[in-house]
Amino acid sequence: MKRGRKPRKQPKRVLEPLERFFKDLASLPDELQARVWEKLELFCADPRHPSLRVHKIKGTDNIWEMSVTKSVRITYTPESAGDKVIYYLRRVGPHDILRTP
Repeated sequence: MKRGRKPRKQPKRVLEPLERFFKDLASLPDELQARVWEKLELFCADPRHPSLRVHKIKGTDNIWEMSVTKSVRITYTPESAGDKVIYYLRRVGPHDILRTP
């Protein structure tokens, strides 16, 4: 058995949807809303999963985006808080939301 570093404990991930996120979500069809929650579950399990295509939005201080479908995005802001990371969910919708993330 190899000796080495202990695996790093992963921080707890907490999703904190903002009011605007819920407004955006309510405007989406039910099927797409379900897909949003599926992707958020995947994000909590593995934020680096390739299907999420997570990346920082250029020109912002700390706003990131992930893909729900080819045309639907979620924007969020991560914040470290002790042993957890809080993800403030900002917007969800078509690619146009990136103009006002």
